[in-house]
Amino acid sequence: MQVEIEVARERFRSRIARLVVFSIAADLAFAVLAYAFERGARHEFSSVWAALFWTTTQLLTVSSQLPNPERVATKILDVVLELYAIVVVTSLAATFTDILHHHTRRHVHERRVAMGAPAAPDDG
Repeated sequence: MQVEIEVARERFRSRIARLVVFSIAADLAFAVLAYAFERGARHEFSSVWAALFWTTTQLLTVSSQLPNPERVATKILDVVLELYAIVVVTSLAATFTDILHHHTRRHVHERRVAMGAPAAPDDG
């Protein structure tokens, strides 16, 4: 049972780390794309940093007070950012569900042992 919990914790940490690293890299790449796509538009981003602010708020699904994109490519990028954010949120939910499931199984196992009941066949 303890080995299973350790595996679940390591899986949890690695999944969170991968999500963080990939999301930061995606945010930076999307910011450069947004900056390039909106060049010459009426409300173009003044710098890559402004584009990074916009992409970060889109990934966090928080609306910024910046105007909506004007170019088709940036509008498509906006939709991709929103879809990516949904995937990340559902991945986080699944990751937390997995670790909580293993912790619950451990607590059930510990209660059975404390009550003197035989361990269930799948308790390890």
